[in-house]
Amino acid sequence: MTRIRLRQLAASGALALSLAVAAPPAFAQWIVFDPNNFSQNVLTAARELQQITNQITSLQNEAQMLINQARNLASLPYSSLQQLQSSIQRTQQLLAQAQNIAYNVQQIDHAFQTTYGGANASQSNQALIANAQQRWQNSVGGFQDALRVQAGVVGNLDTNRTQMSALVTSSQSATGALQATQAGNQMLALQAQQLADLTAAVAAQGRAQTLQSAQQAAAQDQAKEQLRRFLTPGSGYQPTTITMFH
Repeated sequence: MTRIRLRQLAASGALALSLAVAAPPAFAQWIVFDPNNFSQNVLTAARELQQITNQITSLQNEAQMLINQARNLASLPYSSLQQLQSSIQRTQQLLAQAQNIAYNVQQIDHAFQTTYGGANASQSNQALIANAQQRWQNSVGGFQDALRVQAGVVGNLDTNRTQMSALVTSSQSATGALQATQAGNQMLALQAQQLADLTAAVAAQGRAQTLQSAQQAAAQDQAKEQLRRFLTPGSGYQPTTITMFH
């Protein structure tokens, strides 16, 4: 009995030992949280996000800069050059139609050497009369020319008003520096055209007044010569006695 009991105990121990060796070891699994590492990761992600945001902002600024440059280089869609040139040409045509004595230095010098020259004894009475008549026609023509130029200048006022309104509108709606500058330049051109019209009107009026003054001066000189001839003995004038009252 004792031997059998010992064998049983030995078998039981061997079985327990084999089970113990064959069974896998058991390990406990734990998740470890490191707050310092987590904070560092969050800061790194925030910095990367800020860099991306800065890059996006930079690209947006560059795109806006390109848009602004395109606007600044855009030309003004409106031009008043043709209308202004037409107004100036109309005024020039009126000045070119000046009668008798035009705006020409050579013609003026020739007229004042002949028609407006001093009366002298060598001239016939017919020549004196013809010169006087020519001077009168020059004066009348000068005043007519002045009125024609003034009428043309007044006729340009409506065109100038339309162009000024269009240029102001274009300047206010300009999308860039170039358009604003071009609108300003066209306004200056319009002012130059108006000054040209004013100069033409003043010149035409001054021409008419000058011709009138020259006519009066030449008439006075001619009157002296005719009076001298009238009083010269043997000129054909014979004094007679006239009875006015009976």
